[in-house]
Amino acid sequence: MRVCMLTYSHYETDARVRRYAETLVKRGDQVDVIALGTDSSGDHIMLRGVNFYSIQTRKPDERERWSYFIRILKFLFKSAIFLTNRHLKRPYQVIHIHNLPDFLVFASVFPKLLGAKIILDIHDILPECYSTKFNADRTGFAFRLLTLIEKVSMVFSNHVIVSNHIWQKTLVSRSVKEKKCTVILNYPDESIFYKRPRNRKDDKFIMIYPGSFIWHQGIDIAIKAFSIIKDQVPASEFHIYGNGPAQGMLETLVFDLGLQNRIIFRKVVPPNELADITAEADLGIEPKRNYGFANEALSTKIMEFMAVGVPVIASDTKVHRYYFNESVIKFFRAGDENDLAESMLLMIRDTDLRKRLVSNAWKFVEGYMWMNNKDKYLKLVDSLNGSTRI
Repeated sequence: MRVCMLTYSHYETDARVRRYAETLVKRGDQVDVIALGTDSSGDHIMLRGVNFYSIQTRKPDERERWSYFIRILKFLFKSAIFLTNRHLKRPYQVIHIHNLPDFLVFASVFPKLLGAKIILDIHDILPECYSTKFNADRTGFAFRLLTLIEKVSMVFSNHVIVSNHIWQKTLVSRSVKEKKCTVILNYPDESIFYKRPRNRKDDKFIMIYPGSFIWHQGIDIAIKAFSIIKDQVPASEFHIYGNGPAQGMLETLVFDLGLQNRIIFRKVVPPNELADITAEADLGIEPKRNYGFANEALSTKIMEFMAVGVPVIASDTKVHRYYFNESVIKFFRAGDENDLAESMLLMIRDTDLRKRLVSNAWKFVEGYMWMNNKDKYLKLVDSLNGSTRI
């Protein structure tokens, strides 16, 4: 089977897209990925058996809605032309398109007319994401327009995948029939995220956050919490991996608090490298706010922390409470740096608590590994293609 993945993201660091693509390749399918990259030439490189085509670059500074929208439109037109040309040369049976945005599915209009089946994968629910990102009114024109686009995109698609059960309920209530919508979480890839021996020999206590530098992720809350406990735990450090539009604000906050030697910013790294780095940490931090969209966005990093054997502190958002409980992670009140600081101190000082959470989390996450859930995706792809092969 020939499958194409289309995503307005950097494929090399997008664990969800890579997991799908590499799973298909491992069973013998041919997979092309059209995505963002370090250049826009469309040149082909091979990554773990996947044909990757970079057709556009992206800057991590999308604060203005019009510049954000223009870049997405540019990618839509470029990907439509590129995808159509590839399909005319060697047709795809299935085209798997990843939001954001939802309307990226329309890059596949001509392949669909020629018989390709279309999957729309909802990584993030767009109207709510837009409302939170740009502080837009949910009763306003833009929100209602995006909801309409969401519905039309799902009507156009042959099937819709969504990344958590809360969002599935929302989408079924307004945009798609339940039988046409499947939940596939951001399961950890056990070939990358697994327990390994620690190599660190120092006496530091290292906390880690890997992810996007966006306001709703709450990294500033974690920085403020760390500033509260820094003198009580002189050997502690906070390592932050990623990039995004809030990076300047976060770096300024660290400077103002005089924490440049204790809070260390690192660049984005590929998933396999990130797994090695995470496994060396003492504590994972997920400080997401419970504001709007963020309250229902399930963090990938929590289960990745669990899979490598690192205890977790996470905010008590709606979606975190939906999937987890206090036996597997330590919750703090979302948005409250003082409560997070207290949780940090508790976890640093209580070795038995950390060990207990790690043990319980490992038992929990075993059922959420990609290996135990990939057949749901493979069966879906095969059913769209009229096949029963797994």
